[in-house]
Amino acid sequence: MLRHDVQPGRLVAGIFLTTTGVVFAGDAAGAWRIPWFVVVPLVVGGLSLAAAVGVLHRGRRRRRAVRAPAGTPGRTRTG
Repeated sequence: MLRHDVQPGRLVAGIFLTTTGVVFAGDAAGAWRIPWFVVVPLVVGGLSLAAAVGVLHRGRRRRRAVRAPAGTPGRTRTG
């Protein structure tokens, strides 16, 4: 299996968008009553948090790559 970079920002965005879908699916099924404007804070807040997590992760990854020697296994200097 090919290795790939971990992207926690996309994970956070996926969790919030899935939560939004579950909330509205529950509303459509009649399990609970949710106003239509609840989607705005869920989506905007989730995407904002995902962006912050992505920026923090990128900064941490770049700083770690600068400190690592060129031949260190498991650490690359790609950005």
